[in-house]
Amino acid sequence: MRDPMCDTVHQELIGMLQLVEAAMGRATTALLAPDPELAEQVITDDAVVDALRQEIDERVLAALATQHPVAADLRNLVATLRMCVELERMGDLARHVAETALRGGDLPVVPPGLQGIVRQMSAVAQHLVSEVRDCVGYPGGHSERLLDHDDDEMDHLRLELDTALLRANPGTRSIMDVSLVGRYYERYADHAVAVARQVDFLAGVTR
Repeated sequence: MRDPMCDTVHQELIGMLQLVEAAMGRATTALLAPDPELAEQVITDDAVVDALRQEIDERVLAALATQHPVAADLRNLVATLRMCVELERMGDLARHVAETALRGGDLPVVPPGLQGIVRQMSAVAQHLVSEVRDCVGYPGGHSERLLDHDDDEMDHLRLELDTALLRANPGTRSIMDVSLVGRYYERYADHAVAVARQVDFLAGVTR
């Protein structure tokens, strides 16, 4: 029988996924609008993700110390700790996008000619985390391999953004800010795939 505590942690993990998914969506809106108030909210809300990660960590560590879980439950708890690290970093990356948005004040940080690429990167990021949420919600139904196409597309868009940025030559500050934004989206995708990798690990154990 599955440990009820594992079920609780599993639901909290899905909650973290929902939070980081929403955070990146709002951060992108704040970046492109621009919307300083929304950016500030994303930054503030990152503390909720951090607190949930700490809560999950404490639950898992307490279970490891007092309940001596075995087999599948033990592997689930260890994988959960690893996933939480990745998800917290995804939340941090959304916060970084919001912080970049604030540097422009009421003016857009991303030049109009580059906003289309940034929107595409955001769309890929949102799709990736949605797929990962399905992976976690329905283990065995998806896998890391199914996310490879989106991850490759993100890498391509990052290269496209950097190339277009250099051609546009908007100034040193804009080049730095927009290049960093591209890096944030790329790393966000990488962490999403890392979460899916843990689900693959668990699916392989339980089959």
